[in-house]
Amino acid sequence: MYYNWYDEATGEVITTWPDTGDRVYPFLSSVDNGWLGAALLVVRNFDRAAATWASRIFDRMRWDMFYDADTAHPGVRPGGLIHGGFYDAPPPPGFSGFTGNHIGIGPDVWYTNHHYDTTVSETRITSYLGILTGQIAPRQYFAMWRTFPASCDWSWHEMQPVGVNRTYYGLDVYEGAYTYRGMHIVPGWGGSMFEELMPDMFVPEVEWAPNSWGRNHPLHVRAQREHGLLEAGYGFGGFSPSSNPAGGYREYGLDPLGLNPEGYFCDQERTNYDVGFGVCRAATNPNPTYGDGVVTPHAAFLAMMHEPNEAYTNLLGIQQELGCYGAGGFFDAVGVKSGTIARRYLSLDQSMIMGVIGNTLSNNVIRRAFSTPAVELMIRPVIGIEEFGAVPVA
Repeated sequence: MYYNWYDEATGEVITTWPDTGDRVYPFLSSVDNGWLGAALLVVRNFDRAAATWASRIFDRMRWDMFYDADTAHPGVRPGGLIHGGFYDAPPPPGFSGFTGNHIGIGPDVWYTNHHYDTTVSETRITSYLGILTGQIAPRQYFAMWRTFPASCDWSWHEMQPVGVNRTYYGLDVYEGAYTYRGMHIVPGWGGSMFEELMPDMFVPEVEWAPNSWGRNHPLHVRAQREHGLLEAGYGFGGFSPSSNPAGGYREYGLDPLGLNPEGYFCDQERTNYDVGFGVCRAATNPNPTYGDGVVTPHAAFLAMMHEPNEAYTNLLGIQQELGCYGAGGFFDAVGVKSGTIARRYLSLDQSMIMGVIGNTLSNNVIRRAFSTPAVELMIRPVIGIEEFGAVPVA
């Protein structure tokens, strides 16, 4: 597997931040390796000149090194979960984790206590890679939460879900969903477009899983659009982690579609949406007044895979009315009321824009490159059997 940070000029692992001189402890992230692995499969399957090199790199990657199947560890659900990552050398002071080695080859490493435990997350690409290579059990896909439980002892999360229990691969799964604007939607941790749709850029989830992602993706896109246009009154939509127009980087999202009670907020004021938790917790702000909303073009582009006409109109407005466009294309984000623009081009966000353009204008070129018949054989039977609790109620 690969470290998070390398020097672009030399290829050396970064151990000191170039701008501050602070020490860097090289870290191996499961989700960042996941996106590297997904890209390698695209290259291997669609670029004959580079296919041999892409195969050499991909075939050595071990997704099971991140797979914690030991339910004795704190927070690990039956079926197992994927770690955030690990250090292969002594970690920074104050590190909270444990040592071990899930594949039993090589020395022990320092694993994070943090596991990715929600299915509406960009991290499900790592689950897909582990399953399609046979390194991770298919049941791991069903170990992740759809929502947390609806009982009062779980009343800390955003709202009380509705749903039913179903069984897959011998695991009891609560198919919960949040209710927003007459829709039942399975939420992510922060309610961002990135969490919902980035894996969908590679895997045709709507086609392969019509009763789960086939429902949730269009509903999430609709919810983001209606929030921006109707509920918040911004006139624009598309909320996802991005550059902060005020400086730095920040998580943005649709608070009602995030399990996190402190939210990924849609505006600079961090306006909290709180409808309570049934009889367990009273509402504090069910009808908020929103401030300076921050929309990001990469989120608007991701929506194009499900609402092409509406997304195009939205992007045209972001370009022409908000001026969020420069010599390098769309800037990273803009405050819709202040007009403040994050005049930066983030490589991750630009890559999502390019991937969506490829899928939209070139007959799903990214999806076709990733989702070969061999991949479909391993992934489609797993995700295709599920039925989310995400059905419209109005």
